[in-house]
Amino acid sequence: MLIERRIQNGRIELWEYEWAYLQSGASHKTFLRRLGIQQPLAPDFDAGHEPAEAICWAYGRTLGNIAVFTQEVLGSFTAMEGSDAKLSCDFVAAGKFRHGPERWWCRTHQCHWGNKADLAAAQQAGSMVCAEHNQPMCYKVNPPQVKLDEHVEVGIWCAMPPAISSEKDIKSQPPQIHMHFRDVAGGTKTVDSTFNAVSLHYNQNLGLFNNKQITKVNLTPPAALEYMLAIEEGRELNCINCSHCGYPHLDLGSFARVPHRKHFCGNCGRDSTWSKQAIISTPLKPLNNQFSSASQFIFPDRELNLDDYDGCNFEVWASTPAILWTAERPQEKGIHVHLKNGTKWIEDNTFREVIYQGKSLDRIELLKTMITRTII
Repeated sequence: MLIERRIQNGRIELWEYEWAYLQSGASHKTFLRRLGIQQPLAPDFDAGHEPAEAICWAYGRTLGNIAVFTQEVLGSFTAMEGSDAKLSCDFVAAGKFRHGPERWWCRTHQCHWGNKADLAAAQQAGSMVCAEHNQPMCYKVNPPQVKLDEHVEVGIWCAMPPAISSEKDIKSQPPQIHMHFRDVAGGTKTVDSTFNAVSLHYNQNLGLFNNKQITKVNLTPPAALEYMLAIEEGRELNCINCSHCGYPHLDLGSFARVPHRKHFCGNCGRDSTWSKQAIISTPLKPLNNQFSSASQFIFPDRELNLDDYDGCNFEVWASTPAILWTAERPQEKGIHVHLKNGTKWIEDNTFREVIYQGKSLDRIELLKTMITRTII
């Protein structure tokens, strides 16, 4: 069997052939079937219409592709955001398996294709899909576009469920992305909201990554969570670019918990990139290095006794390191509290010490509780 790539109607398709041998000893190939699309070419959009965008991700992964999105997925969604999308595969050639056969990589589902089981399934179904093609994907259509050089102060954090709340039933939920912007240093927040995913844009002349086509980093909840945990726990963070395609590598899940030297590309499926020392790789690192002005942390002088506010509503979190912090002043480290009397805000701030039920709360224990309630 032979698989060839052909450009048909603006797309790269995979065609399957079988070798036939003539009596003369010569051989020729006979077309069997079209297996599917390998990789969509740059699409043409109608004049006057802006192309839609979508960011997709799945939990439980060990690597991802943070810097790009696939136009092929557009039109596959039933809503503007959700967690139930079934998306088509997006294949690129990924070299060969160690025992010789051609190997392909699905960038949508982060899965190799080409073993005997894959080939048999393609023969039976008449189409080429990876083993994870039925996995539901989270998605956000037309995510918020953040141009980092248009705001004086940008703060971005991984949002997790509170550790303590006046609402006793705290539900576990996936992580999200919380952002606030200020257009005047230390002034009023012009944005203070939480999102499922965001697209961070920067000037391509900065040269943050080896692949010059990348002018943005798509920030997903799993990537934000792993980055925050790595900073919090002091793991060795850096960003390595694929030696084959130049795209930045993103470690997730178990790969984001233990530094390592050999890195697997989520964009092209190659595993031939090695770092000089053991690291956890994320494209958020060079982005943070470029735009974060202050890397210091300070404990504020503020203290709060929640026992003094009987009958008020409150939520308590351990403060966490920002994914991005462009303000000149240091980040505050401590315990963050939202406190309301009905609809009237009393506190929305970070404190050195918080008393609750007569005891001083411990930030580390609060963070452990938050992580336990975070679905990944």
